[in-house]
Amino acid sequence: MNHEPHRLAVVDLEPAKSDFLSEAIAGLSRHPRTLPCKYFYDENGAELFQKICELPEYYITRTETGILRVHAHQMAHCIGARCELIGLGTGSGTKTRILLEELEEPAVYVPVDISKEQLERSTSLFRKIFPKLEILPVCADYLEPFDLPSPSRKAARKVVYFPGSTIGNFEPPAAMTFLRRVVDLCGNDGGLLIGVDLRKDRNVLERAYNDSAGVTAQFNLNLLARANRELDANFDLRHWRHYAIYNPDEGRIEIYLISEIDQTVRIKDRQFHFHAGEKIITEYSYKHTPQGFIGLARKAGFEFVRMWTDNGHWFGVFYFTAKL
Repeated sequence: MNHEPHRLAVVDLEPAKSDFLSEAIAGLSRHPRTLPCKYFYDENGAELFQKICELPEYYITRTETGILRVHAHQMAHCIGARCELIGLGTGSGTKTRILLEELEEPAVYVPVDISKEQLERSTSLFRKIFPKLEILPVCADYLEPFDLPSPSRKAARKVVYFPGSTIGNFEPPAAMTFLRRVVDLCGNDGGLLIGVDLRKDRNVLERAYNDSAGVTAQFNLNLLARANRELDANFDLRHWRHYAIYNPDEGRIEIYLISEIDQTVRIKDRQFHFHAGEKIITEYSYKHTPQGFIGLARKAGFEFVRMWTDNGHWFGVFYFTAKL
């Protein structure tokens, strides 16, 4: 009997357009103006990000993937057998596949992603690669509380996998709040395997977010294109440009969209006036030191177990356990 139609069901908690609208209006009403980076990832944005991951300047994905290829067996040993692996924002799943292939008898895999199209594609692929593994996809904004589906098999522990250095998009107080929520999600003796971009030469960092092919610029500008499509906005993309710079005092990359002229933009029935040179903050990407991040996680309720890194110490994959 073919149960595939049932198995392909996605728990759909995808944010509504009304959420995007309210957050866009709130962010553009502030000074400095902001747009939330979580809305980068519509279908076009997800495809552009996949292209970014393959760029020569963008070291993050290939460095983290390299760490996994060398050390995934050790990570799996720390995680232990029969875990429930909860993947937050795992995208196409390339890194998750490396980890799953090393895990001992994983009980269930729960990928959680804001991009429904990408989630459906990766889930379909994973069900072919791991036909015996229960996979329960959830389309949700994992920055907000969400309910986990109930697996058919009881797991030994819950382990959250959060790759890609997305934790860097949180300002420190928000990072603490998020990590405390992950502690609750894991439960006592659960685990967190998390990718963290480490501090390094600013030229390396700035090249990664200002690639010569201009793909990151397209990715950033797609946020305005999405607002035009979904929010009845009228951003003229010809009059906006991408800009990214490292702020050493804050230890973060700052990504902006800059208005090149004096202009007025409409979103629904609201109007926003921009001066030439005025910026919209679309993303911060904090770069951590190993000890600094371990300290942050400890304050949230995690105990540090181990970190794996590359030869240049550009990126770290950390494993923590939760103690409630």
